[in-house]
Amino acid sequence: MINIDELTELCGELGCRITPECSLSEYVTFRFGGPCRALISINSAGSAASIIKYLNAHSIRYGIIGRGSNIIASDEGFDGVILLFGSDFALIEIEGDTIKCQAGALLASACVHAQQSGLTGMENLFGIPGTVGGALFMNAGAYGSEMKDIVVSAEYIDENCEIKKIDAADMRLSYRHSIFADSKCVVTSVTMKLKKGDPDAIKAAMTECMSKRSSKQPLEYPSAGSTFKRPEGSYASLLIDQCGLKGLTCGGAMVSEKHSGFVINKGYATCSDVLELCGKVQRIVKEKTGYVLELEPVILR
Repeated sequence: MINIDELTELCGELGCRITPECSLSEYVTFRFGGPCRALISINSAGSAASIIKYLNAHSIRYGIIGRGSNIIASDEGFDGVILLFGSDFALIEIEGDTIKCQAGALLASACVHAQQSGLTGMENLFGIPGTVGGALFMNAGAYGSEMKDIVVSAEYIDENCEIKKIDAADMRLSYRHSIFADSKCVVTSVTMKLKKGDPDAIKAAMTECMSKRSSKQPLEYPSAGSTFKRPEGSYASLLIDQCGLKGLTCGGAMVSEKHSGFVINKGYATCSDVLELCGKVQRIVKEKTGYVLELEPVILR
């Protein structure tokens, strides 16, 4: 059982904001989801460690949200506490050719800071709608670049609620995966090493990258980004196109007609709509092609 008064007192001591019975629809890019018992805006690694330690000691479930761009939130909500790694935990520091970001910093903001400092290596990541911590968690990537190409180390909260450091070589970074996805460890900061470059050329590359996204992806609709992981030997969008599923709907959810790798919210979709549609796509693609499509977003329920 969650003692909101006790939790609120702890947050007050740590300087963290807490919102009881908070709707998740406001914090995920799909724009649906029921309430969580409380949402806490994290402001430091130490605060996060203290709160997680308290939650573990009281057997309270918790989840972590950055920008909420790779999450499918349940219509029933989340019977526990959500820790928001957002603007209160978003410091970006640059020293030489190294950029260190707190986990709640937007990846796009990190790209802009790098460009303004004449550092190249993040251009293709510009426009990925997530935080730096979330990007490392899933080894986010686009247009041939991935986080693993630039990350050198990270700080994290281990399963004993102690703050530790890990080198990139030990993170098991692979396609949309990291060691953090296989544990209860929580990323608190990420350090990346870039190269010196021309700010104008870097900005031009970022603009081109964003232009590609705008022209090919349904950015005008709420979604969780790419809905399915790339299966070995093919592409999710290609398989979905081959099966004639572009435009398929379930309630307010639809396979985008602009890019079939995206399931979008037409404005009134629920979690049930999205999961039903994804299930149909997976079944039909497997029946017609033999490929098994895996969901890329995390289901929060």
